[in-house]
Amino acid sequence: MTGSGDWDASDGADRPHPVDSAAHADADLPGHIADPLSKQARLTAWVRGRVRGVGFRWWVRSIALEFGLLGVAENLIDGRVKIIAEGNKDSCMALLEELQAPGTPGNVVQVTYRWDQARGGLDGFTER
Repeated sequence: MTGSGDWDASDGADRPHPVDSAAHADADLPGHIADPLSKQARLTAWVRGRVRGVGFRWWVRSIALEFGLLGVAENLIDGRVKIIAEGNKDSCMALLEELQAPGTPGNVVQVTYRWDQARGGLDGFTER
């Protein structure tokens, strides 16, 4: 082993570089709880179908609040509804499942969505 912290591969050992193992040491400990912020996500969904004038945005807001999400549901000029929801990733996934399930107000034909890192800056859940 050299004094620089690098390992000598001449012995054929396949060991990680000390910096690599130190960076992930806490995550490998039994019982370690992950940072709750790492489980935060932003879901952006575009819903197409008969989703205007049927209480769809109100319904989305009520479900999102039930799941503890922040965001917005807004009408787009092309007739779709755009939903931005941010919070616990599992809660965002549950909202997405609700959007795609039977029984939504109106008639959902297609849900297109994208996942991103949570950005913050949202207050409550609003309808536009």
